[in-house]
Amino acid sequence: MAAGGTPATVALLAAGIPFTEHAYEHDPANRDFGMEAATALGLDPEQVFKTLLADVDGRLVVGIVPVTGKLDLKALAAAVGGKRAAMADPAVAQRRTGYVVGGISPIGQKTRHETVLDETAELWDEIYVSGGRRGFDLGLAPADLIRATDARVAPIAL
Repeated sequence: MAAGGTPATVALLAAGIPFTEHAYEHDPANRDFGMEAATALGLDPEQVFKTLLADVDGRLVVGIVPVTGKLDLKALAAAVGGKRAAMADPAVAQRRTGYVVGGISPIGQKTRHETVLDETAELWDEIYVSGGRRGFDLGLAPADLIRATDARVAPIAL
């Protein structure tokens, strides 16, 4: 098992997908988890992505967007053939993914959800997403994230 030992790292190891682990000291007072990761790890914030859950016509959908932007709910709904989307209740997101808010990884979720990755991810050789807990990110190729989550790629960031 990888040093991080989260469901995300376990899932990546089981799938044979290469990744790097990046731990940093999380400040409990900081609620801007993605920007905190980018700053702490010395990364371009456009290369660090946050995992958000939305309710699209009654089903949960994962949207992965750069930490510098916001999730375009209309675009997310359209990407999965839905009509209306709203941010999921944080308690529901935690329960359905098995992760805490600020540490929700798109990989290794307790319940597998339809996933959409913002198209800007493909501009990078490596992107960073939560590794499954606050203060822990994973670096991997966008194509590997797509493979690990069975994501589709679409313009979903504002």
